[in-house]
Amino acid sequence: MRQSYLFTSESVSEGHPDKVSDQISDAIVDLFLSKDPEARVACETLTTTQLVVLAGEVRGKGMIDTDGNWEPGALEEIQTVVRNTVKEIGYEQSGFHWQNLQFENHLHPQSADIAQGVDASGNKDEGAG
Repeated sequence: MRQSYLFTSESVSEGHPDKVSDQISDAIVDLFLSKDPEARVACETLTTTQLVVLAGEVRGKGMIDTDGNWEPGALEEIQTVVRNTVKEIGYEQSGFHWQNLQFENHLHPQSADIAQGVDASGNKDEGAG
């Protein structure tokens, strides 16, 4: 006997908040890697009307010191990258404008446990499967 089911999926086009978020996250990764090719960045981005929120764990020389504190100017540089990315996408409207959107940064230093797992030495296979 054949059972029926409902299959759903999402397809988004240019300008959709998911695409904007992906571009912002990519720009943050690029920023960290430009300072430190060994940087570790797990950045999630949420966008909605007049708001961009970053969250996740990061590590990288030139951005965060060895004690886990932001380097001078790093937070401002992150905000500039976010605003410039939104500007490059072309958002200059009342509902979402690169100049006056609210920005929240909830990025924090990578936890020691995560860092240990990421930096494990040796020729180990990682991943599922």
